[in-house]
Amino acid sequence: MGLQDKIRIGVIGAGNIGNVHIEQFKQLSALCEITTVTDTFLPLAQLRAEEHGIPHVAASAEELIASDEVDAVIIGVPNQFHAPLSILALQSGKHVLLEKPMAIHSDAAREIVLASQQSDRILMVSHQMRFEAIPMEIKQQVEQGELGRIYTAKTGWFRRKGIPGWGTWFTQMNQSGGGPLIDIGVHMLDLALYLMGNPKPVSVYGSTYSEFGPRRKGIGNWGRPDWSGVYDVEDLATALIKMEDGSTLSLEVSWAVHMDTDNTPFIHLMGTEGGASYRGAEGKLLTEKFNRPFETNLHKPEGDEGERQRLSRHFLACIREGKQPISDALSGFTNNLVLDAIYESSRTGNEVKLNWNLEEQASDNKGAEQYA
Repeated sequence: MGLQDKIRIGVIGAGNIGNVHIEQFKQLSALCEITTVTDTFLPLAQLRAEEHGIPHVAASAEELIASDEVDAVIIGVPNQFHAPLSILALQSGKHVLLEKPMAIHSDAAREIVLASQQSDRILMVSHQMRFEAIPMEIKQQVEQGELGRIYTAKTGWFRRKGIPGWGTWFTQMNQSGGGPLIDIGVHMLDLALYLMGNPKPVSVYGSTYSEFGPRRKGIGNWGRPDWSGVYDVEDLATALIKMEDGSTLSLEVSWAVHMDTDNTPFIHLMGTEGGASYRGAEGKLLTEKFNRPFETNLHKPEGDEGERQRLSRHFLACIREGKQPISDALSGFTNNLVLDAIYESSRTGNEVKLNWNLEEQASDNKGAEQYA
């Protein structure tokens, strides 16, 4: 592929998130073209192809990955298929943009990291919150040392009534890997660690609760319920994560909870020289001057192209320039390690130490055949 050639993209998964990616990359038509789409429900893939003028509909994920008309794949399918499909794509010489969480659990994430290390292709995890305007400004201030040493942080996302797709893969542990913790909690965990300067998590103490879903309460508007299905995941999680440098991160998320919440994600960073707060479309930088509290308000700029457009552009730039994305395989593995530890801590009632050994035997690489 020459520098002037467009990057050819194939999309695996034509549902809501797949369609979001299609719409974003279509806006970058000078840099790329979407050549192929597939889905386990082929009529949906055919519909997306008609809606967006995509020339090819592949009969399976394997067929799309093997196509000579595809340089990079976007994977937007249930969590259980993330590892097998991304590994197959990397081994087939394709670049990969993988929806969050990187994997259903840390063993599968470990396999992705190893496959990425053995490949000369790009693997990027789709954590769009890193590309939001206010977090980007906060990150710049952190890197310039304006906050000093960040010694603790608090992050969360409380949805009062937001259980998605009750009874579908969203609420089945063997397909999703968990509830709000792995769904929206992974966003907040990822962004908080990134803004803190990527400290290395070493231990976790956490608890999860399932008080709404089993009673079919707290149902949200995302996804279509399947009342003949299963709900065996949590609907609230809380955790304290300790880092190698002694700093800590508090994480709290819910799909459903009885509390006064505006359903908005938030992060508070507390540093020795200053702090930062981010909540939805607004943010603040906080410090002390002249023996008085001093703060600067942060706002999303007018005409901002949006976080998903920046994410898409970054993915293409990484492919073209051969550079590692800011949300690479190792960052995805870190998130999965922490999430697993929270679930284990909740099961055992004990603090859990994180296992960073990448060479340990991981789970069997199965599942691609089920999706294809």
